[in-house]
Amino acid sequence: MIEIRDLVKTFHPGSVNEVLALAGINLRVKNGYFITVIGSNGAGKSTLLNCLAGSYAIDSGHIQIGEQDLSYWPEHRRASLISRVFQDPLLGTCAALSLEQNLALANRRGCRHGLGRGVRRVDRELFRQQLQQLGLGLEDRLRDPVGLLSGGQRQALTLLMATLIRPQVLLLDEHTAALDPKTAQQVLELTVKLIAEQQLTALMVTHNMRQALQLGNRLIMLHGGRIILDVGEAEKAAMSIEDLLQKFYTVRGEEFVSDRMMLV
Repeated sequence: MIEIRDLVKTFHPGSVNEVLALAGINLRVKNGYFITVIGSNGAGKSTLLNCLAGSYAIDSGHIQIGEQDLSYWPEHRRASLISRVFQDPLLGTCAALSLEQNLALANRRGCRHGLGRGVRRVDRELFRQQLQQLGLGLEDRLRDPVGLLSGGQRQALTLLMATLIRPQVLLLDEHTAALDPKTAQQVLELTVKLIAEQQLTALMVTHNMRQALQLGNRLIMLHGGRIILDVGEAEKAAMSIEDLLQKFYTVRGEEFVSDRMMLV
């Protein structure tokens, strides 16, 4: 269970550039729920994920996962509970290390680090089995530097690393936006598969309204740092893109017509 209460985040407070990015967000997410998050540019989508992950310190409010209040935990401490995949495929892996070394680091998430063999034989067999499910032939390239992979291959590897040790929360920040359409679809299908198999609690930011309706079992829309629309599973399943657009118009008016989020 994720519980967010009265979450406020302001950038450049007290200056002429002050921006209220999150204006009192309240959100409860049940375990195993897959939520798609949409909104116009600057609505607060990525800021919400950054505050959850601890990348941004919050001004006020509370963030709780399970029984733990991690409102003011540093980012590294939250890493034992939260995994994240970014839009940029280069951010989730270390290019100079091999595939197996990257996976070994992911396999030790939340553990104390000490002296010992970096990649054990038993680990290598696990990594090979995990990579096989990607269908990209990476299981035969365990000792290749990650920097030799394509963007799509690196993003698929990042997703696998993020779920190698089951996280309590998976954050996906437009993680297919930088990929070509075919590769993006492959990564998206892998995402759905891993979330379903591990029954993960996930929040996925997307600008694609078709994705937002087709994936997950709940949809929320942000605007001006606030949640202005919250659509449950049954309503979302019966909703078309036109229905969703009409709700946008009803809630916030015609200002959305020219926004990039309307491109589907």
